[in-house]
Amino acid sequence: MDVVHCLTPPVNIRMPRSLVALFACASGLSVANVYYAQPLLDALALDFAISHAAVGGVITATQVGCALALLFLVPLGDRMDRRRLMLGQLAALVVALVGVGLAVSSTMLLLGMLAVGLLGTAMTQGLIAYAATAAAPSERGRVVGSAQGGVVIGLLLARVQAGAIADLAGWRGVYFFSAVVMLALGTMLWRALPAHAPPSRRLPYSQLILSMFTLLRHERVLQIRGAIALLMFTAFSVFWSALVLPLSAPPYDFSHTSIGAFGLVGVVGALAAMRAGHWADRGLGQWTSGLALTLLLASWLPLWFATSSLWWLVLGIIALDLGGQAIHVTNQSMIFSTQPQAHSRLVGCYMLFYSVGSGLGAIASTAAYAAFGWSGVCLLGACVSGLALAFWAATLRHMAQSDAHRNDNP
Repeated sequence: MDVVHCLTPPVNIRMPRSLVALFACASGLSVANVYYAQPLLDALALDFAISHAAVGGVITATQVGCALALLFLVPLGDRMDRRRLMLGQLAALVVALVGVGLAVSSTMLLLGMLAVGLLGTAMTQGLIAYAATAAAPSERGRVVGSAQGGVVIGLLLARVQAGAIADLAGWRGVYFFSAVVMLALGTMLWRALPAHAPPSRRLPYSQLILSMFTLLRHERVLQIRGAIALLMFTAFSVFWSALVLPLSAPPYDFSHTSIGAFGLVGVVGALAAMRAGHWADRGLGQWTSGLALTLLLASWLPLWFATSSLWWLVLGIIALDLGGQAIHVTNQSMIFSTQPQAHSRLVGCYMLFYSVGSGLGAIASTAAYAAFGWSGVCLLGACVSGLALAFWAATLRHMAQSDAHRNDNP
């Protein structure tokens, strides 16, 4: 399959650490907006009279926005000036965050969350594609791994920040504060991001979008790693979407700050998982995937005992985040190597699997908790994780064939 070259390949110059750090920080701050609501679900349910069984729909609305962004906004990075695109999306995101903070009905809340998911995702994935394009091929795994590490840390710390601000200024203060932070980020990005002229040959927008479906139809690596991502993020969302419900109830009765602080535990796993990009570059992606998926499945055993022991909860979170994020970084490293000239579309296609998985996990998780309690949530997560491991094992032969074909046709 041929995809039109829209970007100039990067030269083999090592990217400065300061720029790698900026990509990581900006990606983390952008993605945090998508996840602020998770530790606030009980407050949102109370404020808008939404039942515990249905409040997961707030997260689902955000994930619908994510999916729309991946289809219609993220691909624009392959045909526009990336820096100007980033700034325009950031300005719209600020407006969406203020809109959520001012919501007075459940309809306004859901629409605001959809917009935050749309624009926060466009920013985050656009930055990752930008980083992959700006990096030399020999260091792409390192740069993408660092940017993705920033995403994971931002995702996890979002829960801590949201909980702390909510306890001080209410849940609306979380979104007003984030709007101010994003304005400051815009200034930094404009000054520091490397200039990247728009491609000399631009695909019409309709063809750009249609080419994503071509990638989905023909790229075997994208299909397989995307399916693994869907299952992994379903399991991830099952846990994080439901965690606030048992921890805010007796016997714990934790505050939002305390609940959000559990995100700090996951940072340990996220930092360790950043090495997965290096291993994928060295040809160890499948080995890393098998170990990470096994760890993801095993993490549900200590999580099962979370309602009786916080030590088991901490152990389970570390294992869950380490396994899940190692898979995510490895997936992206493998996928970016297939079509270097289509990074924005590749990341858009790949993250569609993520959005579907996260949305399904959120709504299934709260429903499972309402029906069967925390044990039902853990059983659901373990089944999804086991399915992901089985799928990986079943597709090893197909991945090997794809690798051999790529080596024969560089």
